[in-house]
Amino acid sequence: MFIHYHMTPAPMTVTADQTVAEANDLLQLNNFRHLPVVNEQGLLQGMISDRDLRSARPSSVAQSKERHNIEERVKNTPISLVMSRECLSLSRLATLDDALLIFQSRKIGALPVVDEEERVVGIFSIGDLLKAYRCLFGLGEKGSFLISIEDNDDPQILSKLVNIMEEKKVEFTRLVRSNGTCKSRPMIFLRINTYNVRSVYKTLEAAGFTIHVPEMTP
Repeated sequence: MFIHYHMTPAPMTVTADQTVAEANDLLQLNNFRHLPVVNEQGLLQGMISDRDLRSARPSSVAQSKERHNIEERVKNTPISLVMSRECLSLSRLATLDDALLIFQSRKIGALPVVDEEERVVGIFSIGDLLKAYRCLFGLGEKGSFLISIEDNDDPQILSKLVNIMEEKKVEFTRLVRSNGTCKSRPMIFLRINTYNVRSVYKTLEAAGFTIHVPEMTP
């Protein structure tokens, strides 16, 4: 769950006195979308993104000669004039949940990771978040299958599920209880590792559990 295990360490950075053209070349050559901006000591000064660079370019309605002149000036503009200075950051001990809440509330695509002295030690993107949650929830593991079980409010439901899986020697790796939302009822999610899914269904139903299938309404 800690960012330390899922961030990209020692990321490529730029300094505020480098030019927009240099930042753009780094983003294009390395297929990045964000670069931390640091000073000579490696301390975080801001972030520059491909969106910042696009915003700095002249309008597409500008006349060709005027557009060319503006583009040349923009290319030689210091990063300090177009970067985002008030950027948020994460510590290595921040969690995936911390990052998710920031991404969702601030509508940003990446966050620098800093140490206690605000020195940049990593970068964490939405792509990294998706990979981390994929690993956390076992998506893509061999024989992995997620079963949805309706929650009947039994306070012992999780322990009963565990006992049944262990008794029948069904390998499972994740067990999550959800309170539900306005669109879905409370649910238990069980990730099993077996190719004989139908047999697991029968075992659960024989024990009194209800396998959930959404009701499709016109």
